[in-house]
Amino acid sequence: MWFKNLLVYRLAPDNRIKADDLEEKLKAGALQPCGSFEMESRGWVAPRTEDRFLHSLERQWLISFGVNQKILPGSVVTQTAKERAAKLAEKQEHPVGRKQMRDIRERVLEELMPKALSRRRTLGTWIDPVNEWLVIDTAADKKADELLEALIGADVAVEAKRLETHQSPSAAMTLWLSSGEVPAPFTIDQDLELKASGESRATVRYVNHPLEGREIREHIAGGKTATRLGMTWKNRVSFVLTEQLQIKRVVFLDILKEETQDQAEDAEEQFDIDFALMTGELAALLTDLVEALGGEKKSG
Repeated sequence: MWFKNLLVYRLAPDNRIKADDLEEKLKAGALQPCGSFEMESRGWVAPRTEDRFLHSLERQWLISFGVNQKILPGSVVTQTAKERAAKLAEKQEHPVGRKQMRDIRERVLEELMPKALSRRRTLGTWIDPVNEWLVIDTAADKKADELLEALIGADVAVEAKRLETHQSPSAAMTLWLSSGEVPAPFTIDQDLELKASGESRATVRYVNHPLEGREIREHIAGGKTATRLGMTWKNRVSFVLTEQLQIKRVVFLDILKEETQDQAEDAEEQFDIDFALMTGELAALLTDLVEALGGEKKSG
């Protein structure tokens, strides 16, 4: 349940999302198994219990978008099609043409599709109607777009725009590295990516490497800017901030998770404790990060 990546959106101040309405619309668009001749199906899944598609706790909401995908490797289709083409060529006493090969491949695909196994991937989304956040647990813009499109397709009255700040993350990270100072309560870790502008786009990466040395400042003086930077917030949450304001590789540190130990009597209660702790920490982290980046840029 703990989110690992954050794509952060700002809900419109006058957002009209209602919990009961959202529950009904998500339930109406529940994920279904793939049909015999479908390679993929999409829909909403229950984030915790099978009877609720919206998990609500202390005015914080959790929803989950699911995709069922059939696993049918192209190599299997190709090999089967080649074997059938060889038999046909022998029977008709001349090589199989392009159109014949295309037809064979299509028939093989139709035959194998109903027998293919399927796998499911899910995408969690935290909605904070109080502080007007919508946060998707992914590092991929395409997956986030699919989820938002599914919300719109379900006729959910959601208006969400990607978070923007007055200072770009790249400019801020570069300044923090060159000055050796980062706004409290953040600290700089040991992961960094620097990239040059212009056609070369020369890139330097550091992993588990101290970032206080002269070498880093020389790269910056030479025109490179920071595009990724490992950071920690209040010694409780570590993450990698990117130039697109993506928050990746989120890790809730042991000092934070220890606070939930031995508090729950069962798995359901533990889920609620973890969800409450995660959303509370992330809400505070986002507030501090926006401030460190010069405040939020309001649309319009």
